[in-house]
Amino acid sequence: MSTRRMLIVAVAMVALAGSSAYAQMNDSMMAGNNMKAKTMSKKQMGMKPMKGATKFKVRVENISDPAGMTASNGAKFPFALSPGLFVLSAKNGVLFTEGKAARANGLEMQAEDGDPSGLVKSFEAMHHASNLHGVFNTPVGAMGAGPIRPGDSFEYTFTAAPGMKLFSTMMFGQSNDWFYSPDANGIALFDSKGMPVTGDITNKFVLWNAGTEVDEEIGIGPNQGPRQKGLNTGADEHGVVNRVKDTRWANNAQFFRVTITPEAGM
Repeated sequence: MSTRRMLIVAVAMVALAGSSAYAQMNDSMMAGNNMKAKTMSKKQMGMKPMKGATKFKVRVENISDPAGMTASNGAKFPFALSPGLFVLSAKNGVLFTEGKAARANGLEMQAEDGDPSGLVKSFEAMHHASNLHGVFNTPVGAMGAGPIRPGDSFEYTFTAAPGMKLFSTMMFGQSNDWFYSPDANGIALFDSKGMPVTGDITNKFVLWNAGTEVDEEIGIGPNQGPRQKGLNTGADEHGVVNRVKDTRWANNAQFFRVTITPEAGM
């Protein structure tokens, strides 16, 4: 893991009870739920009107087995997904390039610590319209920010125009630097006739290795989110972003479900 971090975010970690519970991330991790903009005009925030715009709701559900998985030492651990980022763009490859080192855009922070705030700052620095990116960090029904464990879910909404695609990132919580995200093409939000997409998009997400931290066995590594002593710990890998080859995690539908629904009234 590199030591060039400019932002250190306070995180409260709760020890695993018999390796059966995932550590709770402090709600200060994502100051301001969903990164809500300060009181400014739409022009000041870089918000642009969109023709043919549709409002969408995305729901991310952790449907994994509450009993968890078993590591080589017999320890049980649950599947969990971290708070994440969503980005809307007509371009491809807005977050990373497969086969290349992770960009200095906050992806390392997302993949290693489950914190998307660095990615948000990079889009702000590029003057990316504020209504075209954001974070989802609070499980439905929860009082503060944190990961989703078995039975939990995230929900977020955005408004998009035809031609836009959805990109998103979420950390595989029990890893050193693995994350879920669509490939370079993103997820088309409208079909060839300009109609908004709807339904299950779980299979559009790929499990990636950021190549920034040396991997340890999933679920028991001392430098993984639930067990690490602090942020930005673990040995640097100096690798590239690539697809995880471990077939145990190949079936997304075994662990989570992502659905998208156009909302009426736009």
